Amino acid sequence: MPQDFEKNFYLIGARKNFGCKEALPAKVESAIKVALTKDASTAQEIYYNFHSAKLAGLAVDDKVRTTLGKNLQTVLKKDDSLNSLGHAFAVAAELGSAGTFAYDRIEEAFVQADEVDGKMLQFEGGLSITALIVNGAFKLATTLSKPAPITTEQAVKFATYFLSRASVQTPKGVSLLLEALNLLATQKTIAPVCIRLADNGQLLPESPVLRVRVCDLLGKPLSPALAALSTTIVSRTSSDVLVSKVNLVPNKDDSTLFTYNLKSASPTRGLYRVDIEAAPSYKQQLQVSVLGKVRVSSLEVGVGDTDSAASSVKRHSVAHPSKLPTVLNADSQQKVLLKTVLVDDVSSKPISVHQAFVLLRHQETLQEIIFVAETDSSKAYKFEMDVGARASDFRYKSGLYEVHLIIGDALLSNSFRWHLADLELKFSASEGQHQSASVETASLRKPLPEIQHQFRAPEKRPPRFVSDLFTALCIAPIVILFALWARLGVNVKNFPLSLGSLGFHLGLGAILVLFVIFWLRLNMFETIRYLIPLALFTFFCGNRMLRKIARSSTEK
Repeated sequence: MPQDFEKNFYLIGARKNFGCKEALPAKVESAIKVALTKDASTAQEIYYNFHSAKLAGLAVDDKVRTTLGKNLQTVLKKDDSLNSLGHAFAVAAELGSAGTFAYDRIEEAFVQADEVDGKMLQFEGGLSITALIVNGAFKLATTLSKPAPITTEQAVKFATYFLSRASVQTPKGVSLLLEALNLLATQKTIAPVCIRLADNGQLLPESPVLRVRVCDLLGKPLSPALAALSTTIVSRTSSDVLVSKVNLVPNKDDSTLFTYNLKSASPTRGLYRVDIEAAPSYKQQLQVSVLGKVRVSSLEVGVGDTDSAASSVKRHSVAHPSKLPTVLNADSQQKVLLKTVLVDDVSSKPISVHQAFVLLRHQETLQEIIFVAETDSSKAYKFEMDVGARASDFRYKSGLYEVHLIIGDALLSNSFRWHLADLELKFSASEGQHQSASVETASLRKPLPEIQHQFRAPEKRPPRFVSDLFTALCIAPIVILFALWARLGVNVKNFPLSLGSLGFHLGLGAILVLFVIFWLRLNMFETIRYLIPLALFTFFCGNRMLRKIARSSTEK
């Protein structure tokens, strides 16, 4: 729950930001004035009280600033956590010379930053603590006309962390993030520069234009603008240099955008590394991909006997994107063959792609089954299907199937799906196979049976004779005891009539009764709860009874 001083801060801040005409409640104003004159217990309390007074327009003279500075030093001696240091830096930046002491603690705070993957710096506690310390430290250094508290490399790593939190959802987080990014962007000597791709980094073969955006952390144009921006582009597969140290052309309408047309360099399909250099010492490495176009050089499809050689099968040539005019027919004693050669549209050389599939779809049920086309030594894609061996994959569903070729790749700009032929399949499955396939298909479309929870069946009880015998054995010691007493003759004349004697025998009897109740209905923990006081009572009464008996024997 927020403390009263924090609530007052948000109340006064909202009143000022919304331009409310109503006067500040006297109770709140007096609370702030009193808070400035007394010692606070935490740096957060000093922070909120001071800024509340500042937002409310209350005068904070040098005497109050000195008092706050001394209070802040006392608090930091007790609590020098990152949270306290961050609030202390923010307050000390407003105290002038009274806050000079806090500048010596900045290095102590920044050495506690955690490095992530060698690319980011952050403090334990996340965005709020990191932004609080960075903002407070820079404001304090600016107030005291001191150099920046971090190096250029550290500024880049902190900026990388802040940009990684651009998806923050809370209003407070957004405010802290924007304040930190704006503060870093305004530091002339160490301000990081953002050099990134202006699009998805995929260059089309007909217009391979490299687009790079150069701006500050908030996406605004740099001031002053960069004098020149050069690039070297190297292939990631062959390490060949495509272009070397060429200058990017600034865009007339957008001062943050730089472009370079690679058409004259004739880039081939593939992945490239882009090394960007800008004066005075900005460097960035980007990754782009040059897309290509695929063309079907040839495609042959045919049907032949299962035991026949592939070379003897009669095949039909199909040109992309047309469809074979005749319907192919195949039964369980035959196989379907397909072979295609894919080439680069520019060089006409055979290429390999990430995805090459043959899809068969039943025209009535729209049931689909997909096979992978494999490459051979000549980089041609082949597909061969034994109809009889694959019958179970089709659930023995005969009929007319559409044959589609699916080609896709991350480096293609014209991936496609081509309906190249129709195929009539006839499966000769046995009656049992037909029945099992139909049952399997039907079961897939029915709801699963409801799961009924069943408790474990109780174990079988022993016979009545065994239970009665066990009960008799349990009672036997008591029966024997009373029988022996009757045979020997019990003498109760010497029973000492005293509170100790009566209490001992009553306690002992109560313990025996408790054991009977435990056997019938109580559990062990409940029995122990009742047994402990009874045992203590019986022990003290028995001790008193024995002392009295011993005393009586001594007197006789």
